Amino acid sequence: MHYTDKTLHRVRVGLRAAFMAGIGLAASGSALAADDLECSNIVIISPYPPGGTTDILARLLAPGMQKELGKTVIVDNKPGASSNIGTEFVGRAKPDGCTLLLGNNTGVAINRNLYKLNLDPLKSLAPVGEVAAVPLVLYVNPKKVQVNTAQELIQALQKNPDQYSFASGGSGSPQHLAGEMLKQMKSVNMLHVPYRGQGPALNDVIAGHVPVAFETTTVLLPHVKAGSVKALATTSAGRTKVLPDVPTMVESGFKDFVIENWYGVFAPAGTPSAIVERLNKAVNVALKTPQMTKALEQMGSSDVANSAGAFADFIAKEAPVWTGVVKESGAKVD
Repeated sequence: MHYTDKTLHRVRVGLRAAFMAGIGLAASGSALAADDLECSNIVIISPYPPGGTTDILARLLAPGMQKELGKTVIVDNKPGASSNIGTEFVGRAKPDGCTLLLGNNTGVAINRNLYKLNLDPLKSLAPVGEVAAVPLVLYVNPKKVQVNTAQELIQALQKNPDQYSFASGGSGSPQHLAGEMLKQMKSVNMLHVPYRGQGPALNDVIAGHVPVAFETTTVLLPHVKAGSVKALATTSAGRTKVLPDVPTMVESGFKDFVIENWYGVFAPAGTPSAIVERLNKAVNVALKTPQMTKALEQMGSSDVANSAGAFADFIAKEAPVWTGVVKESGAKVD
C-alpha cells in the first residue's frame, strides 16, 4: 500500500482513462437515440446469492429506479466465483443500459488481483453511480468463542494456534482480506473457510460451524441485537451510529485497520454516455427515497450520491489501494 506520488498518479490517470473510454464509446452515429432505453425491463444483476448486502441493496434500489425510469426493474442473482460470474455476465452484455450490475469493491477492484479473469472489470464496465459505503464488523459466535474484545480474541488465537477458522463470502472478498490482515498484524493463524456469498457464511457462523468472521453492519446488525453473534470491533474510521458501543479496530489496537465495502451500479463498457447519465440520475433519485435513506442509515453508510464521472474517479483512486492490500496481506485464492 506504499506508492510514490508519481506512480500512484500514473495508475489513477490510466484507470480514469479506461473508465472514461468505456463511458465515452457511445458513438454519435449510434442507432440508439442518445438517452433511449430500448427495453421493457431493466435487469440489475446481483453477483451473489440472496441475503447478502449486495442483494439487499439491489432490491432496495430497484423500486426507486423503476419509478424514475418508467420501466420495470428486476433483480437477478447470478452468484459464483466470488462474484466473477455475474460481473463478467454484465461485462459481456449489450451496452444499451438494460443490463446492469450492482457491483462492489470485490468484483470490480479486488478480484482482478487474485484471479485470471476473462474480462478486466475496470475495462469491461462503465461506472453509473455509487450506492453505499459500509464498514465491516469483526464478530464471533458467542457460544464457540467466549470473548468480549478483539484483543481477547487475539489472546485466544495465540493460546490455541491452529484451532480456529474464519468464514467469508469468498476468497478475495473484503471480509476475507480483513481476516488475513488481522492474522498478519498480530502474527496469529486462522483457517480461511470461503463460502459462495456472505449469507451462507453468516449462517454457518450463527450455527457454530465456523466461529469467527467479518461482516458488514448491513447484514450483521439484526443478529447482534438478537444475541446470536457478538460484535467485537468495527473497521470504520470512527464509531458507527448503528453500533455506538462497539469500538473500532484502531481503538482495539490495530493500527490503520480501516476498511469499507463500497457498492455501486455499473453498465457494460460502451453504453452511450447519455444513457449512463440517465441511469445515474435514476440511481441518485432512488437513493433519496425514504425507504432507501432509512436503510442506508441503518447500515452505517454515508451519503455517496454523485455523478458517474465522480464514481469513476473514486474507483480509479481505490483500485491501486486494494492491489496493495492483496499484496501486503499475502491473500491467495483458496
